[in-house]
Amino acid sequence: MNITRHWLQCAVLSLALAFAVHAQEASPAQMPRWEQLSPAQREALSTPLRERWNQAAYEQRLRWLRQAERWQNLSPEDRKAARDGLRAYRKADPQTREKLRDVFQNLRNASPEQRAALREKWRSLSPEQRKRWLDAGGPGRASPPEQ
Repeated sequence: MNITRHWLQCAVLSLALAFAVHAQEASPAQMPRWEQLSPAQREALSTPLRERWNQAAYEQRLRWLRQAERWQNLSPEDRKAARDGLRAYRKADPQTREKLRDVFQNLRNASPEQRAALREKWRSLSPEQRKRWLDAGGPGRASPPEQ
């Protein structure tokens, strides 16, 4: 009976240590400060984040680091397209922005194959056709306009 109790205590202690180690690995204190980021990471994260980085929550910093990594892996053409898209979004009126957010949410829920097909269709359309499609509900909600 003592042997069983001993093994049970060891198992509980091992489990507790494992949880403690896991919690320590995910500790916000281990997330680097802005000054500790590599130059490439700082460039990818951009200067506007510099002021907010050290005060940001662990999850937010992690999200920013992942986004920076994805950005660094983009081709120059894809980076330009992303910048152009962001500029267009910022210039859009509030109703268009709302529609774009809805479209984005719908695309998040689509399969990779569906997203690829919609992306190809979108790229084949003129700006006027794209606007008509968005006005009708956009990708994932409405059928694309005829060319």
